[in-house]
Amino acid sequence: MGSTDSRGSAGDTGSPSAEGPGDARDRDSEGRARNARPRDGLGRPLPYGADGVPRQPEGVVRTPEETVAEAQRLLDEGKPFHAHEVFEDAWKSGPDAERELWRGLAQLAVGLTHAARGNLTGGARLLRRGAAATESWASGSGQPLPHGIDVEAIAAWARELAQDVEQNGRSVDAGARAPRLRGADTGR
Repeated sequence: MGSTDSRGSAGDTGSPSAEGPGDARDRDSEGRARNARPRDGLGRPLPYGADGVPRQPEGVVRTPEETVAEAQRLLDEGKPFHAHEVFEDAWKSGPDAERELWRGLAQLAVGLTHAARGNLTGGARLLRRGAAATESWASGSGQPLPHGIDVEAIAAWARELAQDVEQNGRSVDAGARAPRLRGADTGR
């Protein structure tokens, strides 16, 4: 997924600093490349100085319940890119036994992001990959409802959305097509 390279960090200066001749890359306080450009609700970079959507802080350790609640809020707001960052934090900071669950959920959020941005082929591919990953994790763990997440319903939502974007050939409204992570009603 690689989104960590595009996210700001707590030490983000918010302005580019030159590393050498012809290299004006944004850097954090430790000198790592970090894109400081503002982003829209789907995570697309905007010009410097534009009003963007506040980014999710990087590396936040949340309980699984906090992760699901925050991701659901962002999905409901039509911000699946930001929800993927919440899932990414969970996969990087959570227990190894749950790593593939959170990674699969992050793939689903990125798939929705691409479908909303108009990258229909990539969106459908990531939706299916995330569905397979979450189902595989649930099957292997014996937990069909980890942290209240209805994995089976989420996977069905993802496959249906993938089919819809391929058949209709147009982008989707991320907020209107956001899944419900918990409960039987996963889509709207």
